Amino acid sequence: MDLATAILTGLGLAAAAGLNAYIPLVIVGFLQFFDVVDFGAPFDNLANPWVLGVLVVLLLVEVLADKIPAVVSVNDVIQTVVRPAAGAVLFAASTSLGTDIPPVVALIAGLITAGTVHGTKAAMRPVLNAGTAGAAAPVVSTGEDIASTALAFAAILAPILILVALVVFVWLVVRWLRRRRREPVTT
Repeated sequence: MDLATAILTGLGLAAAAGLNAYIPLVIVGFLQFFDVVDFGAPFDNLANPWVLGVLVVLLLVEVLADKIPAVVSVNDVIQTVVRPAAGAVLFAASTSLGTDIPPVVALIAGLITAGTVHGTKAAMRPVLNAGTAGAAAPVVSTGEDIASTALAFAAILAPILILVALVVFVWLVVRWLRRRRREPVTT
């Protein structure tokens, strides 16, 4: 894998982890298990059936917790550690073979990428939940899960699409922030 592809793959996987830590980990694990990709040691441990089993259980817990308005904020606090850590591991995995990127740089890049996506998500969700009396939680969460899945597959199968996804993400965040500033404050 060339440097640009490895970086785009790392960015995509880390961004996906910022939305849901376990989706890209499970996808990478299964793709390695079926020899579609190989990130080498120690990241090949994601393909271990026991590791995959634990990741699938954690994914199911995360998916359910993220759909319940009263639980989502608590889950986001817990995931403040998990999602950036998953992003760091996934970015490092994508750059571990065939690049000269030092592992600590890859870990930091993944941590920052996943942390930024998670922070944005965690900041927006309470506003959406409050504005819709919690009705938006399952809809938004499902959209985040779909986006995380699409990002993870795109990062591995078509990394150039990650550039498009990142531009769209930044545009949406900027647009959302501008709208928030324009809204009158009500007390």
